[in-house]
Amino acid sequence: MNANIITDLSQLDLNKTYAYADYLLWQFGERVELIKGKIFKMSPAPNRKHQAILGEMHLKIGSYLKQHQKFCNLYFAPFDVRLLDSKKSKQSDRDIYTVVQPDLCLICDESKLDERGCIGAPELIIEILSPGNSKKEMKIKYELYEENGVQEYWVVFPYESLLQRFVLNAQGKFELAKIYTDEDIITTPLLPDWQVALGEILQD
Repeated sequence: MNANIITDLSQLDLNKTYAYADYLLWQFGERVELIKGKIFKMSPAPNRKHQAILGEMHLKIGSYLKQHQKFCNLYFAPFDVRLLDSKKSKQSDRDIYTVVQPDLCLICDESKLDERGCIGAPELIIEILSPGNSKKEMKIKYELYEENGVQEYWVVFPYESLLQRFVLNAQGKFELAKIYTDEDIITTPLLPDWQVALGEILQD
């Protein structure tokens, strides 16, 4: 067994900066993400409502991709997405400092996929908020996904029955394209002719 394997989160210094090479040695039960070298504990196991929404969103988009034979891959957490800092990161494990696990991500560039997940920004990331994690999703991840060039970022608010759809503009900044309620039809140019009522996604 590798002597460097970490089997308990308590063995790590949460104030230290870590790389993806370190992350690969972590074999403990807690789910964590690595954001610019810092460890962020993920929320406990998602609740039933969160998982139901995730399943419906995956089904609706996945069915479209299969029907249209469009080369895009759709993945749900746990699935590692390694984001590259254009100023600092190369593609070696030691030079990557951000590894996140979005609830759902759409990747249409096959070159970004390998056996360990995705390296580079997905075209679309969807996060479903759970109680207690809204600050992370709305601020830290919003800025992270914007900085890395994610084309669209959707944030689902299950208990408010809302979806916010952010789109990257020509200046590389997110703009709020639309706020959807449960009566609205979601569309995106990333999936031509795809449309679904938010209410269908949120139904329990």
